[in-house]
Amino acid sequence: MTDTDTTPPEPTGGPTMPAGREEAPAADPAAVPVLPAQPGPPVPPVPASPPAVPGPAGAARRWVLPVGTGVLGFLAGAAFVWSLPWGGGGSAAEKTFTLTGKMALSDSDGFLSLSGGGCAGKGGYKDIRAGASVTVYDDAGKVVATGSLGAGAREGLTCDFPVTVTGVPTGARFYQVEVSHRGKVTVPKEEAMAGGFGASLG
Repeated sequence: MTDTDTTPPEPTGGPTMPAGREEAPAADPAAVPVLPAQPGPPVPPVPASPPAVPGPAGAARRWVLPVGTGVLGFLAGAAFVWSLPWGGGGSAAEKTFTLTGKMALSDSDGFLSLSGGGCAGKGGYKDIRAGASVTVYDDAGKVVATGSLGAGAREGLTCDFPVTVTGVPTGARFYQVEVSHRGKVTVPKEEAMAGGFGASLG
C-alpha cells in the first residue's frame, strides 16, 4: 500500500473570504463629496480708541452750572473792582480838586453897590453877578467842570466875586476858565490846584 501525502496544499492568490461573504468594494477618493467651507460670524473692526462710557443723565448739567456760576461771579467781582476809585483804568481822571480864585470887576462905572457892602455888575457888565456861570476846560478844550460866581463884595474901587468850581479832574496839564461868556483865561495846573485863579474886567 502506497503512502498518501497528507500535507495540505499552499493557498494561492492571497487570502480567501469565507464562503457566503462578499468583499466590499474599495472607496474611490474622487467620488467622496467635498463640503463647501461654512462662513464664520463677521468680525467687528477694532476701534481706534475705546468708546466713551456715558455718564449718568444730568452729569453735564451739574458741571455747567458751577462753571457758569463761577464765570458770573468773576465778572461781578471785576465790575466791582473797576467801579472803585483806585480800580480799573480810572486812575488820575477820577481824582479831582476844587478850583478857587477871584473875579474882579475894576471899572467903577461897571458895577453898582448893594446894601451890606455887596455889589453887582451893571450896564455892559450886568452878567457879572452872583450866580454867573463859571466853566472849566482841560488842556484838550473839553468841559470838565462847571460852577458859579459867589456874591460880589466891594474891595476899594473894585467889585470882587469869589470863584468856586468843584470836581475838576487833575489829569490836565493846564486849564482854561471862562466866566459867563467873557472868554477863556488859561491857568497852569499848579496854580489852579493851589487856589490861585484870578481874572479881572474893566
